Amino acid sequence: MKIFSRIVIGIVLVIGVGFLFMLFWVVRDLEPQYRKVTEEPLADTAYALASLVGTTARENRIDARLFERMFQDVRARTFEARIYDFIKRDVDLHVYITDAKGRVVFDSDNAKAVGQDYSQWNDVRFALAGGYGSRTTRMQTADPPVHIMYVAAPVLSGGRTIGVLSVGKPTTHSDLFVSASKRRILLGGAVVLIAVLLTSAVVSGMVTHPIKRLTGYALTVKEGKRTMLPDLGSSEIRQLGIAFDEMRDALEGKQYVEQYVQTLTHEIKSPLSAIQGAAELLEEENIQRDRQVRFLANIRSESGRIQTLVEKLLLLSTLESRKTRVDAEELDMNAIVAEALSAMSPLLERRGVRIERTGTGDAAFIGERFLVRQAVENILNNAVEFTPRGGVISVRISAGGDDHIELTVEDSGAGIPSYAEDRIFERFYSLKRPDTGKKSSGLGLSLVQEIMNLHGGTVTVRNRATGGAMAMLRFPQAPL
Repeated sequence: MKIFSRIVIGIVLVIGVGFLFMLFWVVRDLEPQYRKVTEEPLADTAYALASLVGTTARENRIDARLFERMFQDVRARTFEARIYDFIKRDVDLHVYITDAKGRVVFDSDNAKAVGQDYSQWNDVRFALAGGYGSRTTRMQTADPPVHIMYVAAPVLSGGRTIGVLSVGKPTTHSDLFVSASKRRILLGGAVVLIAVLLTSAVVSGMVTHPIKRLTGYALTVKEGKRTMLPDLGSSEIRQLGIAFDEMRDALEGKQYVEQYVQTLTHEIKSPLSAIQGAAELLEEENIQRDRQVRFLANIRSESGRIQTLVEKLLLLSTLESRKTRVDAEELDMNAIVAEALSAMSPLLERRGVRIERTGTGDAAFIGERFLVRQAVENILNNAVEFTPRGGVISVRISAGGDDHIELTVEDSGAGIPSYAEDRIFERFYSLKRPDTGKKSSGLGLSLVQEIMNLHGGTVTVRNRATGGAMAMLRFPQAPL
């Protein structure tokens, strides 16, 4: 399971389960709390009305006529009372009064109940005994089911309990309040859970995104490609990335020295042997003048080869140790190509190679002039060396549709042999030149590749379907 999923699931389980438990507890406790809130004013009403009945009693006999007139008047009234989100239009209190034996002497809702024995009902029984009487009864005829809460208070006269007054209140409206509150709580809970889920996803992304970028960086390094350490923020992951980058530099430095010492030794051995052989022959007495000139030319040629090899090796080493461009500026590919071709004009004339240029429109981009010139000259020089005498080289400059500048160079030579297609970017790997049969330093395309990597661009070299080879440099127009 991915770290992202683990973090999301962990946050949801810890916070979500805890929140759901609290939500369940609140919803479950909501209805009892509403009942408590309803019961308290019922007790006030019951005791207040019981006192009124006691003060109007004559000779310890309850006079219910006042309540009969009062409820007749209340039932006849029309009113509207807006209570939050519902309108109340009638009085739904149920009041009944019993004598000292629990027999009904007044019932506000049912006159036929007068004379019935309520002494065994909890509200009446406990009130007659001097305690707190209450009960909740379900209305059988109501759909959906409705309960009525009753609170009874003893009717006192002359210090004696002469009856009980009980006040009942249906839970119709309180049930509506409870249902509405439950809906709001559940809706709020759903919103909170969604927020928790989104927050956990964001937090997980903040944690895993730098890890993914560091993983991608490690995989790129594993493939042998040079790349910059990505932005990892300011967390501990950045410190890990810096440590990883420093470890890579240390390992690469050690491998670099070992590889280059071995390769340089091998590459210099051949020209040194040639120089040594020519020098020994020059030491002979009475050496002919033409042979002397030839041997000196060999010495100059091989020493120049060593010098070119060392210079390119030093430049390549400098590029490989750099991670960013230093002197980036706005460049024009048309101007750079023109400068490179101008410098190569003697070579082009000597070999009779003709240049066909196309696409001289806007070709501005950001780059380091010296390095870009090196890359362009290497590509053009390769094309000239592998183009037969009197051949044609096509040079095309174009602006790509994805904000890139493209330089395409196509020669009319024999193309790249199949066995060399996968090795042309290897250091010190070179093919024999058609006209001389000699190899170059084998560092030209390696230099071009490093320069393009440093600029965030790409270099592509492949065979053309119509013959010859094609090399393309792609530079991003925007600065990195």
